[in-house]
Amino acid sequence: MGSLAYREDLEEEKNSAFTWELEANSRDYNSQFKEKSFLCWQRRKHKSNVIHTAKYNVFSFLPLNLYEQFHRVSNLYFLFTIILQGLPEISTLPWFTLFVPLICLLVIRATRDLVDDIGRHRSDRIINNRPCQILVGKSFLWRKWEDLYVGDVVCLHKDNIVPADLLLLASTEPSSLCYVETADIDGETNLKFRQAPPVTHHELASIRKMASFQGKVVCEEPNSRLHHFVGCLEWNGRKHPLDIGNVLLRGCKVRNTDTCYGLVIYAGFDTKIMRNCGKIHPKRSRIDRLLNRLVALVRRPRPPPSSSGPPFPSCAKIFLSLVLISVALSLGFWSKVKEFKAKHHYVSPRHVQSVAAETFLTFWGFFILLSVMVPMAMFIMVEFIYLGNSMFINWDVHMYYAPQDVPAKAHSTSLNDQLGQVGYVFSDKTGTLTQNVMTFKKCCIAGIVYGPDDEEAAPCKGNPYLWNKFADGKFPYRNAELLRAVRGRTDEAVREFWRLLAICHTVMVQEKDHQPVYQAASPDEEALVTAARNFGYVFVARTQDSITVMELGDERVYQVLAMMDFNSMRKRMSVLVRNPEGAIYLYTKGADVVIFERLSNKGMTEWTTEEALASFAEETLRTLCLAYKRVDEDTYEEWRQRHREASLRLQNRAHALHQVYEEMEKGLQLLGATAIEDRLQDGVCDTIQCLKQGNIKVWVLTGDKQETAVNIGFACQLLSENMLILEEKEITRILEAYWGSNDGLLAGQGLLQSRFLQQTKVAMVINGEFLDQLLLSLRKEPRALVRDEDVDVDVEEAWQEGGERTTDFLRAQRVSLMWRTLGIQLRGTGLGPRVKDSGARDGPEVRRERAFVELAARCQAVICCRVTPKQKALIVALVKKYQRAVTLAIGDGANDVNMIKTADIGVGLAGPEGTQAAQNSDYALARFCFLKRLLLVHGRWSYVRVCKFLRYFVYKTLASMMAQVWFAFYSGFTAQPLYEGWFLALFNLLFSTLPVLYIGLFEQDVSAERSLELPQLYIAGQKDELFNYWVFLQALAHGTATSLVNFFVTLWVSHDSAGPTSVSDYQSFSVVVALSSLLSITMEAILIIKYWTVLSVLAIFLSFCFYVVVTWGCQSFWLFQISPENFPFLYADRNVLSHPSILLVILLNVSLNTLPTLALRVIYQALEKPRPKQVEEAPSEDITAVEPAPYLRRESRRRRSSYAFSHREGYAELITQGTILRRAPGVDSDMLMGQIIPCHEELSPSIQESPRCSRKMSFLGKTGHQHRGKVSSRDGGRAARRPQIPGSPRELAVRGVPGVVAGGAGGVTVVEGEGAGAVGVPPLPQQPADEGGKVSPVG
Repeated sequence: MGSLAYREDLEEEKNSAFTWELEANSRDYNSQFKEKSFLCWQRRKHKSNVIHTAKYNVFSFLPLNLYEQFHRVSNLYFLFTIILQGLPEISTLPWFTLFVPLICLLVIRATRDLVDDIGRHRSDRIINNRPCQILVGKSFLWRKWEDLYVGDVVCLHKDNIVPADLLLLASTEPSSLCYVETADIDGETNLKFRQAPPVTHHELASIRKMASFQGKVVCEEPNSRLHHFVGCLEWNGRKHPLDIGNVLLRGCKVRNTDTCYGLVIYAGFDTKIMRNCGKIHPKRSRIDRLLNRLVALVRRPRPPPSSSGPPFPSCAKIFLSLVLISVALSLGFWSKVKEFKAKHHYVSPRHVQSVAAETFLTFWGFFILLSVMVPMAMFIMVEFIYLGNSMFINWDVHMYYAPQDVPAKAHSTSLNDQLGQVGYVFSDKTGTLTQNVMTFKKCCIAGIVYGPDDEEAAPCKGNPYLWNKFADGKFPYRNAELLRAVRGRTDEAVREFWRLLAICHTVMVQEKDHQPVYQAASPDEEALVTAARNFGYVFVARTQDSITVMELGDERVYQVLAMMDFNSMRKRMSVLVRNPEGAIYLYTKGADVVIFERLSNKGMTEWTTEEALASFAEETLRTLCLAYKRVDEDTYEEWRQRHREASLRLQNRAHALHQVYEEMEKGLQLLGATAIEDRLQDGVCDTIQCLKQGNIKVWVLTGDKQETAVNIGFACQLLSENMLILEEKEITRILEAYWGSNDGLLAGQGLLQSRFLQQTKVAMVINGEFLDQLLLSLRKEPRALVRDEDVDVDVEEAWQEGGERTTDFLRAQRVSLMWRTLGIQLRGTGLGPRVKDSGARDGPEVRRERAFVELAARCQAVICCRVTPKQKALIVALVKKYQRAVTLAIGDGANDVNMIKTADIGVGLAGPEGTQAAQNSDYALARFCFLKRLLLVHGRWSYVRVCKFLRYFVYKTLASMMAQVWFAFYSGFTAQPLYEGWFLALFNLLFSTLPVLYIGLFEQDVSAERSLELPQLYIAGQKDELFNYWVFLQALAHGTATSLVNFFVTLWVSHDSAGPTSVSDYQSFSVVVALSSLLSITMEAILIIKYWTVLSVLAIFLSFCFYVVVTWGCQSFWLFQISPENFPFLYADRNVLSHPSILLVILLNVSLNTLPTLALRVIYQALEKPRPKQVEEAPSEDITAVEPAPYLRRESRRRRSSYAFSHREGYAELITQGTILRRAPGVDSDMLMGQIIPCHEELSPSIQESPRCSRKMSFLGKTGHQHRGKVSSRDGGRAARRPQIPGSPRELAVRGVPGVVAGGAGGVTVVEGEGAGAVGVPPLPQQPADEGGKVSPVG
């Protein structure tokens, strides 16, 4: 079997060719491209934007549904039997005894599939009918999403969802930036920016120009790589490069951008998010597959490795048993006929056929007669049981979320029992485990920890921030002592602490109702700036080279000299400013591990802060360290010159700038630390702990960065401090140790299993890039290493150049080589597969995949970060393939749909990231905590009910129908039925239906509360203990024994007897055996029911009533007169039951069947030892971990660092260049002006309320300069009237000298006076200066 990863790679290679071509505003040109569909038929290459996720339509429903239903072997068996019943030569039962139940079964299942598909059609219709504005002629008109085609120009507004993959052409933001939220795609909630190509930004400034735009885009074929795009725009004879930074993906939400315009590149199923959604696969439970294997002779797959039961027989199938029994009885018939003809040769032959022909027909007659042993009523009742248990899930008020009015919803009705067998839960992080709400929780300033006040000890009297007119009324943090220190203005450390939070960031601000509204690239920064705002240090405005802060009512303007941006390697951000007094300060915030390395000295404050950080980490809070230093003028001038030289370098610029930043960020003075809570959803920790106690392993698959995911792992108690966390380096060391050993693990050392995995709690943390390397195909180069620089991933060396990337390439090849041999070596430790000679049959890709899955499966927790939707689905598929466990995937975004569809059970959360996950799931919940009740209560109950139902149904079928086989020995093997035809037809449908239906719907072994208190009860379902081949054989034996007692005891009593009290006649004998069977199986139902209610009593009583009423009708003289052939048993029951001696025979049969069974069960319960607690998920907390292997030893750390900084690199450069800043309304702009606003008649009511395209004055223009002349008493007005220092950054900016601030060139002119605004000069290209210091002219 081929590798899953390899097949995915082949698909990516196939779609990497640059053969996708389209032209703007030209549907005729785009429609000429065709692709081969089938044989010589062709279809349009560019798909429409219509989405069809439903399986059926009006024409395909009936044939496709019938095709799917007859894929079930049981349905084929029933159809075959019905065809045989239609032949009069061999028919022994009326044709309708199977035909009518089969039609009912097909109709029930078709109705269920139809209802599910109608829901998909409804969802598709809602999505396809969403409105959007399409350029038609020379104006934008409102159309539906389904009307979009490749090449159309679309207009989007703030908070709109992108309808297709678009090339961003222009926007109303400076430099045609567009901010998008990709939470519905990759799970990240921090804003990302996209930017239009410069040529379209400058040229497409009106609707008229957009209508005449005829640019041609040539790019790669549609593929699933979310973070990769390569193409070019051909326009006016020139080619312009395009990358992922120019593309808006379908499913993104436009944020902080009034209006943007895009060209449709991929539409419909060609979009990247739809390519990642996967296909709809029919899902069937384990028990359903087992039933089909029992019905017919089907090859048995290998049992799951975790199974503890006996080996499963490969041929214990009902179909084969019926064939063998029919053959044996037919041979008996052949022998009887031969013997009869030999002894009674004088009797004329009854039939003209030969003995062989008669035997052949008799074989099929027995086959039809015994077909009732595969009861179709069982399959019909299973459908009702599934439906009933699904309705119980929908009605459960404990899984109803009142704040959003969202109940639990079971979209699938055939997977309820599988909810009780889940072994792996794959969960998304953002929106699934977390609320994605960042809250300022604690802080440490100068070694003093300020936590929230105890509400009971010091009840809060009103809002303590009313003195601050800019305070946010929703700020939950309260600390009276810290508030007094802030308002007292005496503590320098407190002032600098809050000043740093108000200055060192990349947040943008606007005004709404005279209050600042922050637009942050990440929720972490917004939480910190909001905290400073409430404590009186309000960030009110920023320009290209200044930032304005209202400090306790006094406005102070800081000149920004440089911004040193955050990246994944630096793990810090710094800003160099000149305060109004003229002093230069460096403010830095970042991870504790990097800040403490750059402190000038370490004293008591630093030690207490470290202790505070450790306590914050134990509380799973996200921390940041704050530090600052004063920089003298000479040092700054020297550094500014080196920074300018580094920013002008053409090679290794990133590395040079990093070194310059390092020089400045030394000798810092620690201010303190902040602690932010990334709030988990209610009940997440308790849910995960219960799942772990139930031997359910929880894996977290997220697109977020590693630090955030690990911190959430600790917060939800998936990880613990005493765990050994395997990351890339540790996994590589393990592989190197195995690879470098000659005898290795084949010598039987078993180090990984005995010393490491059994006595040490282990967790694995990997990212998507490393996963690509682990599953690297041997036949191609590692695609993951050929990265585009714009891909938004955490790169270990952000400034790596070509030579260093080659080192990574060689390292990946080495890791791949080690994994090639690991598949064979792991088998020596028991980690490898338990199948003989699997290495000879499996390829290297399969061995490598198996080794990875086996190693990960032995970890107590696995966290996969930075994984794409397709990688999420791949991980789920690998676990399904090699672990053979029931998998459940849960998520709330469109990026989780593929994973949800791939898992055996998909659970979608109706959360803030949209409803796509819930719509494509098997079960929809409102919160993650409801998963505990769904699995441990409803799942376990459904599994117990279905298993008990199946076992009882098999028993009662054998107990009643095996008498047909024994009767054949006394009827000359003529295939004559023992029972009345109507008893055979209605036995499983009416006479014994209600008790077994009650068992399947209402049976409970323990209550819901007890199920939650004892999660260990769930393990029985994972091991298939309640229904497997062994249980099936027990039911067979029990039913056969019951039939033997009923038949032969009755036969023994009637032997050599005659008269009115005898049962020696055919009809009386049939009635006694039938009544004995019915009463025996009813007593068995009474014994196995544990949850007795009024319904259970009523079910048993009504079953007898149905038998009495139907029997009285079928044996009446009126029906006998109408059709004596169909109603031959005239008054048979009345005649038999009128004699007490016959009643004693029935009582004897029931007693012999019930009492021994009851005695055996009582003895077994008395002798059974209490089961030890089998908790396999992890060693207990008090076990002391052994010393791990040398190559696993990690650096000792006193604290766990989890810094709260999640936005991507690049925002500081946009600020310092002025690219991100709005211009004043009166300044001419090369951007789209007000004339491109669509006509009022074309706007929807929601759009008419707020004009989108007007160039509104930013808050910095209104507030930041309205009070420019008002400064604090300390600065004495120097901020506004200070003369420009020759050669200062401000003067150089006015002159247009590039490179004075980090990130590039640019300047700003600050116009003083009332009503003046900040004018952002477009950034100049970086040009080397000549000897005279002048910049060479551009263009």
